[in-house]
Amino acid sequence: MCGIVGCLSKEPVAPLLLESLISLEYRGHDSAGIATLEEDKVWCRKGVGAVADVDNKYALYRLPGNVGIGHVRWATHGRVSQENAHPHLDCRGEIAVVHNGIIRNFQSLRHSLEGKHRFVSDTDTEVISHLIEEYLEDDLESAVLKALSFLEGSYALAIISSREPGKIIVAKNESPLLVGQGHQKYFVASDLICMAGQADRVLYLDDGEIAIVRQEGVTVFDKGGQEMPKTLRPVTCQWQAPSKNGHRYYMLKEMMEEPEAVENALQQDNQILLDTASEILQAKQVVLTACGTSRHAALVGRYLFASLAGKFSEVVMASEFENFVNFVSKDTLLIAISQSGETADVISGVKIAKERGARVLSLVNVPESTLARISDRTIYMNCGPELCVAATKSFTAQLVIFYLLAFSMINRLQDGKRELLDVADRIRKSLDINKERMKTLAAKITDKTDFYYLARGANFAIALEGALKMKEVSYIHAEGMPAGELKHGTLALIQDGTPVLIICPHDDVYYDTLSNTMEVKARGAFVIGLSDEDCDFFDEWIEIPHVEPIFYPLVSVIPLQLLAYYVATSRGRNPDRPRNLAKSVTVK
Repeated sequence: MCGIVGCLSKEPVAPLLLESLISLEYRGHDSAGIATLEEDKVWCRKGVGAVADVDNKYALYRLPGNVGIGHVRWATHGRVSQENAHPHLDCRGEIAVVHNGIIRNFQSLRHSLEGKHRFVSDTDTEVISHLIEEYLEDDLESAVLKALSFLEGSYALAIISSREPGKIIVAKNESPLLVGQGHQKYFVASDLICMAGQADRVLYLDDGEIAIVRQEGVTVFDKGGQEMPKTLRPVTCQWQAPSKNGHRYYMLKEMMEEPEAVENALQQDNQILLDTASEILQAKQVVLTACGTSRHAALVGRYLFASLAGKFSEVVMASEFENFVNFVSKDTLLIAISQSGETADVISGVKIAKERGARVLSLVNVPESTLARISDRTIYMNCGPELCVAATKSFTAQLVIFYLLAFSMINRLQDGKRELLDVADRIRKSLDINKERMKTLAAKITDKTDFYYLARGANFAIALEGALKMKEVSYIHAEGMPAGELKHGTLALIQDGTPVLIICPHDDVYYDTLSNTMEVKARGAFVIGLSDEDCDFFDEWIEIPHVEPIFYPLVSVIPLQLLAYYVATSRGRNPDRPRNLAKSVTVK
C-alpha cells in the first residue's frame, strides 16, 4: 500500500509534490521519494522515514524541473530501505516509475530480465522500469503498453522519462488512480485529498486504462492503445487541505470531531434512506462485508436490523468473502462498508457479487472512490477526511447510517434523527468528561502487556473495536471477547492485575454482564467498568451518558478511543502512524 502523486506544471513541481506526499502519508509512511525531469535528465532522491525526515536529509523540495512523480511507501516486497523506496529507475536512469499495488509474476519477469538488466532493489516495482527500458525503441507510450501486457496483478503507475520530458504516463488496474487539473498544472494521484486547493477538475481512470498527461491536456487509451472518450469533470468534493487544528495528532482532532461527525452523517436524503430500507426488508438475503473497524460497524448494523426491524442479515469478513461466494445470487443484497472506498478485499468481493447478479449498497466516506462508482447505490458518511490510520469518526458515522436505516425500516426515521441529534450532544459532553479521566487511567495501565474487553449483545462489537484501537496505536496485546464465553476458555487468561474492561451499561444484558464482572474480579483482574452507573466491582469507572439502550454502542466507543490514544502517547507512540499499518489497504 502507498500513495503516489505526479505533477506537470509551468513552475517547479518539487514543492507541490512534497506537499502532496505529506497529505498522502496516511497511505504509507516507511519511506518516500521524488523524481523530477529537467531537460534531458531524471533527478531522483529517496530515503527511509516520514516525508519530512526524508526531505530534511535529501532536500526533496530542491529537485529541479516542471515534471515529476512522488511516492510514500508501506513495504510489501522487500524490507524498508533506501534501495527499496520509490521511485525506481531503469539501468540508464532515463525512466522513473512509482507504483501502488502488487505484481504477482514479478519473480518470473525478473529472472527473464536479469541477464540484461541490473537490479538494485528487492521490489516488484523495479521490474516495471526495466520492462519499459527493454521495449523503449520508439515512443514511451508503446513501450509502456508492451510492458503492461506482461504484468499480472494490481497497479497504479506513474511514469516519466528523460527521452520524452513533457509528459507523465499513468496506468491503472485494481488500484485507485485519478488525474486532476488546476491552474496551469496537472496532477496524477492515488487520492483526491493530495490535490486539495490545487485541482478543480478530475478524471477517474478505470481498470485497464492508460492516460498520457501533457500540458496541452489528457488523452486516455485502453489496453490495446485505442483512444477513449473521457473528459475531466468538476470536482464535487471540496475537502480542505489537512490540518490538525491545534491538536498534537490527527487522532485526537478526529475524535474531538465526533459529535459533528454524527450530525453530518444525519444529513441524508430521507427518500433514499426509506427506499434503501425497503430494499433491505424485501431482499431474500442480506449480507454485510467489510474489514477491520468497518466490520465492527457491520456487526452493530446486523444487531440493529434484527433487534429493531426483525431482519436477519449476515456479516462476512471481506478477506474471506471469496470463500463464501456460492451463497451469493440475484436474490442477495450486499452491503459493503469502507471508509476509503478503496479497500481491495471489499472491492474484490463486490465485483464477484455483481458478477453473480447481486445488488450492491455501499457505505463510503470518499466521494467518487472505486467502491462508490461500482455500487448500485451509495450512502456517504459525510465525516470529511480522516487522516489518522486508526479509524475513529468514520466508525461513528458508519454507526449513524446503520441507525438511520434501521429506523427507516420501522417507519421511525424522523424519530431516529431526533434521538441521534440528542446523542451527538451527549457525546460532546462525554468527550469533555472523559478526556482528562482517560489520560489519568492510561497512566495506570501503560506498562501492561495484555488487555481484555468484555461485553454482550451489540456492545460485543464495541469490545472488538476498543481492543482493535488499543493494539493498533499502543502495541499492547488486546482482545475483545463475548462476556458469556468467559467459562469456555477466557478465564484461563485472567490473573492478578490483568486489566479487563467491562462494557456494561444499563441495558437488557446488564445483570448478566455484571455477573461476568464478578467472575473476573474473583480471579484478581483489574476491572475497568464502562457504564452509565458506578459499581462496587469496578476498580476504575469510565462514565458514559445514560441513553436509550439501543444507542449504547454509539456512546460507549468514544472513551475507548480516547483511552487507546492516551495509552499510546504515554508509551511514546505516534497514534497517527502506527508501525506496519496503513490507512488505505489497497492490496489484498
